[in-house]
Amino acid sequence: MNLPSATLIAQSVLSGVFIGALYGLLGLGLSLSWGMLRQINLAHFALAFLGAYLTYQLSSVAGWDPVATLVVIVPCFFAFGVLMHWLFARFSISPFNSLLVTFGLTVIIESAIQGIWTADPRMLDSAYGQFKFKVGALYVPFPELLTLLLATTLSILAWAVLRYTDIGKAMRAAAEDAPTAAAFGVNERRLSLLLSGVSAAFAGVAGLCLALSFSLAPSQIYAWVGVVFAAVMIGGLGNPLGPLVAGIIIGVSESLTMAIAAPAWAPLVSFSLLIVVLLARAEKI
Repeated sequence: MNLPSATLIAQSVLSGVFIGALYGLLGLGLSLSWGMLRQINLAHFALAFLGAYLTYQLSSVAGWDPVATLVVIVPCFFAFGVLMHWLFARFSISPFNSLLVTFGLTVIIESAIQGIWTADPRMLDSAYGQFKFKVGALYVPFPELLTLLLATTLSILAWAVLRYTDIGKAMRAAAEDAPTAAAFGVNERRLSLLLSGVSAAFAGVAGLCLALSFSLAPSQIYAWVGVVFAAVMIGGLGNPLGPLVAGIIIGVSESLTMAIAAPAWAPLVSFSLLIVVLLARAEKI
């Protein structure tokens, strides 16, 4: 087997970092809702694609700058996340049932996307997609760089808020032991609504990155579920930085596998890493 050139290896690593950052951004809201709200929110992926299609619509039809669409999408998704958690709390949806309910919601959103935009692939044509620059022998596309910057910024910001602010400490306390936190004056219900809204807003930001870098089709929603779930599980539930680090590790591993071996082997990487991590954690227990 002939090994690829050093330039191809370096470019593959860079591409892996970029796609891994998108894995981390997609997993950020899922990790927070799963780890701190005990909700396995499969609709998070459908929301991300809905955000991508809204970005496409506002940019292609209304002529908006793609980044400017976040001014509308983020508040709307935040409100949707708040409403969804309110309904879950109102009807006492258990963690397992949340998996079933949000899967049904995913199907509904997918059908709505297909009804509005059809099943034909859509590609956002923007100035961002044409802009790339060269660093040495490596090419750096601007949309992927923007994804890395957004994923890193939001992950660090979420981590800092949870670790150093009073509201973040209250959220962690409520997630750990809600009755005891309530006894000390923590409004667990209000904080849960806030966290659910923020998680949904993160999905809207991930939708922007999807629209800038990939063609869109409703059926692609499910193609992201497995690898992002692996990134969330490897990174740790409720850990804002975990999905980003795990996503980059998975992305780089996949890219190197495609460059050195064959693209068909790449999908095995994320789940192989997940199995190794889970077995290692089980030994520690």
